[in-house]
Amino acid sequence: MRIDVQVTDNKRPVPGLRAEDFQLNEEGAPRSIDYFGREAEPLQVILLLDVSGSMGKMLREMAAVANQALAQLKSADQVGVFVFAREARVLADLSADTRIAERAVKEAPLERDLGAGTSLNDALLAVAAYLKEQPAFSGRRAVIALTDNGGVHFRVPDEKVIRALSEMNTVLNAIVPSSARPPVHRSGADINPDFTPADVFKLAAATGGEVQRSDKAGELFKEMMERIRLRYSLGIKAAPAPAGTYRRLDVALSDEAKRRYPKAEVRARAGYYAAGE
Repeated sequence: MRIDVQVTDNKRPVPGLRAEDFQLNEEGAPRSIDYFGREAEPLQVILLLDVSGSMGKMLREMAAVANQALAQLKSADQVGVFVFAREARVLADLSADTRIAERAVKEAPLERDLGAGTSLNDALLAVAAYLKEQPAFSGRRAVIALTDNGGVHFRVPDEKVIRALSEMNTVLNAIVPSSARPPVHRSGADINPDFTPADVFKLAAATGGEVQRSDKAGELFKEMMERIRLRYSLGIKAAPAPAGTYRRLDVALSDEAKRRYPKAEVRARAGYYAAGE
């Protein structure tokens, strides 16, 4: 099982770390790292673009820099494009040919047939299902979602999405407008649990990704592609546990690495669901 890890210092990726620079705990107990990878690993990226009415300007900004942003990918990498509003669909299949994805990003602002609304969770489940159908892939997987984080889901809880992305070893990152904030989760007798607000902040944190706020999506798109490229991959053998059990993970820098980077921040998935003994 892979654990995709981001390490930043003063908001910039920290390069050149080694396996011994990390400490990994599962359910509070130390785990040995069986595999360690860096930015040379192949990468699959899905661009998930919210084409609801409020996102036109940010979509056009991403389209304007698509060539520069995608140029950071290497020959072994693949990129695909999904668009969504109430419904989601594939606009460009995963391919090493970045020109296909570039054209799809430029076409995204013209999409008008996906219904009214912003069904983020449904779209992420569609992405996870798509990745599950792909041939076996030995590298890292990431989603970059552009969304206003609006909308309400019906019977598609966040936990279902987190589990689906976890099973695909996929990290969710997002670009949102500067005004976007996590929703206020309420409880009480008058709250219908079947309806849940979009919360890309929670989903990103649970999978080890990040959310960046800006009204200038183009610059963030280029920066996020770079940050995804400069992440680390830790591999462990899943611990024996009953199927469906959630196993909590904690990834940190070693004491020696903390001395070198005392202000470093580490992002990694919060856990995984056991496949069964």
